[in-house]
Amino acid sequence: MGSTCVRIAIDAMGGDLAPKEIVTGALRAREELGVEILLVGDPEQIESVLPPKTNMALLEIVPSEGAVGMEEEPLTAVRRKPKSSINVAMDLVKQKRADAVFSAGHSGAAMASALLRLGRLPGIDRPAIGAVFPTMIASKQVLILDVGANVDCRPKFLEQFAVMGSVYSQYVLGVNEPKVGLLNIGEEDSKGNDAAVRTNQMLRDNNRVIFAGNAEGRDVLSGDFDVIVCDGFVGNVLLKFAEAVGEIILQIIREELPQGLQGQLGCAILKPNLKRLKQRMDHAEHGGALLLGVDGICIIGHGSSQAPSVFNAIRMAKEAVDNQVLQRIQSQDQSLQRESS
Repeated sequence: MGSTCVRIAIDAMGGDLAPKEIVTGALRAREELGVEILLVGDPEQIESVLPPKTNMALLEIVPSEGAVGMEEEPLTAVRRKPKSSINVAMDLVKQKRADAVFSAGHSGAAMASALLRLGRLPGIDRPAIGAVFPTMIASKQVLILDVGANVDCRPKFLEQFAVMGSVYSQYVLGVNEPKVGLLNIGEEDSKGNDAAVRTNQMLRDNNRVIFAGNAEGRDVLSGDFDVIVCDGFVGNVLLKFAEAVGEIILQIIREELPQGLQGQLGCAILKPNLKRLKQRMDHAEHGGALLLGVDGICIIGHGSSQAPSVFNAIRMAKEAVDNQVLQRIQSQDQSLQRESS
């Protein structure tokens, strides 16, 4: 596809099911999305899971040495293992040999590597991990950030998250005028702790976002908001809870369907509806979370990512590149560099 082909660096050694599921999802993305894939990892292990007589067009294996284990302290491991798969993948983006990177490995290591090798965008104090959730409105999604990068957040960090989230929502998720909410314990502007009250006022004063007010927990999936900001502690709890609820609902539906011939007939009738339900609720359908605020497109996948999740994560990365998310966030410098405490 010439010079316009998007190139994605894949940490083939990261994740519980690496490298097989990672490679399988990446190959599917190459075929269906037309992206160039750079598989980073142990060449022998990668080649062992490639299908026989694999066409190597738009496919390259980039050698690395080892991976960061889930039990390792991320920053220490990233510095101690400069040639690990996540570091080599990040270097490909830094060197402009790749347009984006995906890893389903240690999320802390992915963030540490991105910060050390890619650096932050101008005007960004802290990067944030943004995750897309389904809502009660069938065609609508909500972007929540931060879901794990920053346990504690100052008001100006949350303000920056709102600006970055609005850019992503508008240009990748296709929302014309994204409505931003601040996750809080009540709708009133005076609710919450001191940081929440100050953030509320800063968002109201920021003309780069459309602030729709505080969002209570029950509002998260209502569809009333397009972007919701919170600190990474609360966001990560929310993310894991939502994933568990989705899995429980799908499991209950499977268990409660009638057995035997009646159940088979019912499943046949409901199959299109059940498929759409799974697509809306299953976190695997979204593929991963975007690390916003670093100078490169970086998608962090679930540790248990299977091939469909990897495919969707690569699709997400391609959309971010195609829609020039980094350049659009940088264009918001005036807002991002506000002097606020």
